[in-house]
Amino acid sequence: MHNATEKTKPFSLPVNLENRPVTVIGAGTLGRRIALMFCTRGGEVRIYDLSEEQRQQAVEFVQQQLPAVTASVPGGTEGRIFSSGDLTIALKDAWLIVEAIPERLDLKKKVFGELDKLADFDAIIASNSSSYPTSQFLDFVEHPERVLNAHFYMPPTQNAIDIMSSGSTDRGVIDFLLEELPRYGVFPFEARKESTGFIFNRVWAAIKRESLALVAEGVSTPSELDQMCQINMHTKIGPFRLMDKVGLDVVLDIENHYAAENPHLPVGPRELLHQYVDAGYLGVKTGRGFYNDYL
Repeated sequence: MHNATEKTKPFSLPVNLENRPVTVIGAGTLGRRIALMFCTRGGEVRIYDLSEEQRQQAVEFVQQQLPAVTASVPGGTEGRIFSSGDLTIALKDAWLIVEAIPERLDLKKKVFGELDKLADFDAIIASNSSSYPTSQFLDFVEHPERVLNAHFYMPPTQNAIDIMSSGSTDRGVIDFLLEELPRYGVFPFEARKESTGFIFNRVWAAIKRESLALVAEGVSTPSELDQMCQINMHTKIGPFRLMDKVGLDVVLDIENHYAAENPHLPVGPRELLHQYVDAGYLGVKTGRGFYNDYL
C-alpha cells in the first residue's frame, strides 16, 4: 500500500519479482486462466473477487489445470494460488496487477483509481479489457505511467497477449513486460498505436461480424458455417463455437462498443446476438447458445 513517502517517489520498474506475487482482479473465465499462467514459475498468485463462490471455483480450476500447464512451460515450476475478498491483502507486495472485471467503463475507472491508490509504488497495473484502451481508465489514477493494456485471449490454449500503452505509459514498462511475460508461457505483441480491438481481435471482429451477418440474413446456419471454416481454415472449431465459449453477452457488449465508435456497422449481427442473450442463451456458461449440446 502507498505510504506518504511512496507517493512522492518517481515510478521505477519492479524488482525482486521471484519473491513477490502477481494479483489478478476478477475470478471469472479469463481471470482464473490468467492466474493459471502466472502460477507456472513457482511464485504466488492471488485472485481477488467479491464473490466467495467465484474465488473458490477459480482456485479449484487453477489447481486442477496447473500440473499439465506447468509441464508445458519451459522451466516451469508449480506455484501457489491464493484468493481473497480483501483488496488490500490481495495487492500487498504484488509486482504486477491484472484487472479482469466486466467490460463496464464506469466500473473500470473506479477500480483503477483504487488499484493505483493501494498498490505498491512500483507495481505495474494492467487491464485485460478486450475493448477499452486504458487511456479511458485514468480519471482517478495519479500514476498513469505504470498503467497499460495487457489483453490475454484464452490461455492456456490461446497464449498471445496484446500490450498497449495508455498514452502515458513509461516506455520501460512496455519493454519490461515484452521481455518478462514469455517466461510464463504467454507471448506479448505490442500494439504500436491505440487501437480499439488491439491487433488480433480486430481481425477476429471482422470474421465474427461477417459470420453473424450470414446467419442473420439466412444465408447459412451456425453449424454449417463452422463446418466450412473447419474444412477450409483447418481450425478445430468455428466462429460460432468460439463465440459460445466467450459468452454471447460478452460478444454483444463488444459489438455494441465497436458500433458506438463506428455507427456505420451493420445492425444485423447485433440483433441476432440480442435474440440469444434476451432468451438467456449465453453459450457454454448457461448450457446453450448457438449450440445446445453443452449439458
